[in-house]
Amino acid sequence: MQLDFKARELTVKLVYYGPALSGKTTNLQAIHELVSPQARGRLMTLETKDDRTLFFDLLPLSVQAGRGLSVRIKLFTVPGQVIHNATRRLVLQGADGVAFIADSQRAETKANAAAFVNLRQNLVENGIDPASMPLVIQFNKRDMPDVRTDVEIDALAAKGKEPVYKAIALRGHGVLETLIGLFEITWGKLEREHQLAEKFGVQGADLLGEVRTKLGIDAARGEVAP
Repeated sequence: MQLDFKARELTVKLVYYGPALSGKTTNLQAIHELVSPQARGRLMTLETKDDRTLFFDLLPLSVQAGRGLSVRIKLFTVPGQVIHNATRRLVLQGADGVAFIADSQRAETKANAAAFVNLRQNLVENGIDPASMPLVIQFNKRDMPDVRTDVEIDALAAKGKEPVYKAIALRGHGVLETLIGLFEITWGKLEREHQLAEKFGVQGADLLGEVRTKLGIDAARGEVAP
């Protein structure tokens, strides 16, 4: 979390992590498409011949909260290929929350596991306790052949503490739900650590409601508005 007292702006950094081609960039592109132009910033992508998400995508989403305090959400992706691990670790620096994007295809099980272990290792390298990092898991590519069944994913979710989402990022399914779920648990941790409601009058429920509205999510049902 970064706080600019002069501009009265609080920035929350969320990082999308996962194996190569699991859909990290597609998630951000879908979010950018679904969010109204008034609520989104410029989507920046750095591509190379080795990895189409070499560095980051950036999506500033500003909402007003509390006593004139602006809350900005920045979204980043990391490169999927192992050769870019130094960049992965760099992008993780200063992260407030992480969305781990897993590939639902059974053939990618080992790649998912290796990337998850790598995430934990890089958090430790950055001096962050992995257990303290707000984390959600998204099983993407639900439309692909030979994927883990819903029953299997639900069973995996029941074994862990992290919220689990299912998505087809290419169609925009599940991407906003993943984002709002991550922001909610991330804000909860920031509130516990910094007492933002007391200091700035930022009420978590009101802020989440405003974020949902800006993202086009029905606050009562958690569904994307048509």
